[in-house]
Amino acid sequence: MTAVAGVTVPDSRLTREATELVREAASPTVFHHSRRVFFWGSLRGLSRGLKADPELLYVGALFHDLGLTERYRRDDQRFEIDGADEARRFLHRHGIEPAAADLVWQGIALHTTPEIPWRMAPEVALVTAGVEVDVLGIGLDEIDARARDEVVALHPRPDFKRRILAAFTDGIAHRPHTAFGTVKADVLERFSPGYEREDFVDVILDSAWPE
Repeated sequence: MTAVAGVTVPDSRLTREATELVREAASPTVFHHSRRVFFWGSLRGLSRGLKADPELLYVGALFHDLGLTERYRRDDQRFEIDGADEARRFLHRHGIEPAAADLVWQGIALHTTPEIPWRMAPEVALVTAGVEVDVLGIGLDEIDARARDEVVALHPRPDFKRRILAAFTDGIAHRPHTAFGTVKADVLERFSPGYEREDFVDVILDSAWPE
């Protein structure tokens, strides 16, 4: 059982298998990031009085970037959906009720969508909460320095900014159409040669409607 900064990783067959699945499929950068997301989300939940089922939150955090990995990414849908679909299948195999598995699906599918997850169940909101801290630095002030140091000591983030941007690029460059309307369009515009950003206004003006 792992306990860091007052947060305990639930010790069950489900969480152990989730950990091994992601450890085997993901790069060290994505694996350590995903574990930190669980800790940051849990800590922000404690500070805000939001209580999530720890197993469900753990799977949501661990699987949230699984769609970036070579093993689980597809070419016909957003990477968030890749991870969300795999998490739901994983939870169903472990006998988790469909309604609970759907919360994890939502948390992963919406983790790059600003604001909306915060109006939903804690299992949804706290995946976004953890991602905001680790990738964007949003909410870092809600976590005290000692807790921050303990989490990073367990799951270091060497050259993380550059490496996570590279992981985003590698995971979606082959399906650029799926970045339309998402923050990942910014990533492709910066790092993917030849990428042409689709413009929402042009889509409207060029639609089949005459006026």
